[in-house]
Amino acid sequence: MTIKWGVISTANIAQKAVIPGIKESKTGEVYAIASRNIDNAKETAEELEIPVAYGSYEELLANPDIDAVYIPLPNHLHKEWSIKAMEAGKHVLCEKPVALNANEALEMEEASKKAGVVLAEAFMYRYHPRYQMIQELIQSGEIGEIRGIHGAFTFNNAAAKENVRYRKDWGGGSLYDVGVYPISAARMILKEEPQAATVHAYFSEEHDQVDMMASGILEFEHGIALTFDCGMWADFRNRLEILGTEGRIEVPSAFVVNQNEQDHFYLHTSKGTKEVEVPYLNQYALQADAIGESIQKNEALPFPAEDAILNMRVLDACLTSAEERRRVEIKEG
Repeated sequence: MTIKWGVISTANIAQKAVIPGIKESKTGEVYAIASRNIDNAKETAEELEIPVAYGSYEELLANPDIDAVYIPLPNHLHKEWSIKAMEAGKHVLCEKPVALNANEALEMEEASKKAGVVLAEAFMYRYHPRYQMIQELIQSGEIGEIRGIHGAFTFNNAAAKENVRYRKDWGGGSLYDVGVYPISAARMILKEEPQAATVHAYFSEEHDQVDMMASGILEFEHGIALTFDCGMWADFRNRLEILGTEGRIEVPSAFVVNQNEQDHFYLHTSKGTKEVEVPYLNQYALQADAIGESIQKNEALPFPAEDAILNMRVLDACLTSAEERRRVEIKEG
């Protein structure tokens, strides 16, 4: 069974990355796209060779031929339209962050269980095999015991002041937009949840007081920490470093995949530096196939909705810490 996807919104991430990824996948096809402007929907459908275009999201959800929906709407609309899609019997891939807070994410998980459908958060980088390769290197003992992780994801889009990222009430800000990447990566690598967060941020009056830059520390067990920074008004980087007692792993392009040698990572030990080559694969296609296979085989996702709730709990703590300028403990449940 081929998974027929509908896309709610003509957002840039959909057009440039996720739709081409689904088209390249083994399990899915992009069957329909919806916009609140029918002309935008038709133009995008024609350009990307999508069979059906709708002038409303409701029309797309009413189509019984559509199996799954991708939602790249502004953050404050994630919960509403994900739940509407799931109530319509559609599986959902929702752009990160899955919601504005952990309580919203929990509501979304409950809706997915009630409808018996898949709910996945769009962290495409996790599906690339290089992270399995990195995990295997760590487990082999090559870098010894992990002592810390540092992640960074920054870019400069500050001049585009009308961008949805700069609407506070819409869930704007760098922590929501790019801070979620090093946070989710550390949780994935360490296979545990942090106990506390301390974050310092630059809130810009020019950008509706969203956090344009944030630097933080997440406290994990055994004295291990993630130190990270994220920003939307800084030079571009997307890096990850895993520091061990006997070596370290450096990932120069940790979250963006270029499908060339830029995707390789480096192992540094007392024996020297080794460049580890990775397959040149489309991580958006890999994401679509992971979800598609979960639907086809009726199996659990590699990263279920519960993971999205846990990530949002960390993000909630980070935002509170930045706004109140204090250390915030992350409570379970």
